Amino acid sequence: MPYKEIITSFIVCIAAAALFDPLSTLAADAEVLRPRVPVDQRDIAKAIFNPLSSNAELLEKGKALYQGKAFCIACHGREGKGLGADLALKGALPRDFTDATWQTSRSDGELFWILKNGSPGTDMAPFIPLVLTEEEAWEVLLYVRSFKGQ
Repeated sequence: MPYKEIITSFIVCIAAAALFDPLSTLAADAEVLRPRVPVDQRDIAKAIFNPLSSNAELLEKGKALYQGKAFCIACHGREGKGLGADLALKGALPRDFTDATWQTSRSDGELFWILKNGSPGTDMAPFIPLVLTEEEAWEVLLYVRSFKGQ
């Protein structure tokens, strides 16, 4: 097979894989990157920073909350990758926290806003103050940030 045909076949295979496997490790799609915080609240949310500094103790607390009380693990999985297309949820799939592009596109304040208000257009419900205190939410977010690029 000539070189040009090999390259063309390779490109076709990659494109087909991306079409048939939307959860592939290729860059996050536009829907995943679409902001969930309403435009009139986005600047305020982006101006909020996590008051906690990441350290081993707080990461362990965040992990315990993620896997327990906050039950994030139920939709986002133990490894933070989301549960995939076979999950019987309506709307957008649970976010893959290992996606570095998604992680970079979201500020801590936006993620906190989502924990407090839910994520419009998804099944993500509000967790603050119903399930988590504000401090616990920040601990969970420290743990969520630890998934970046894994």
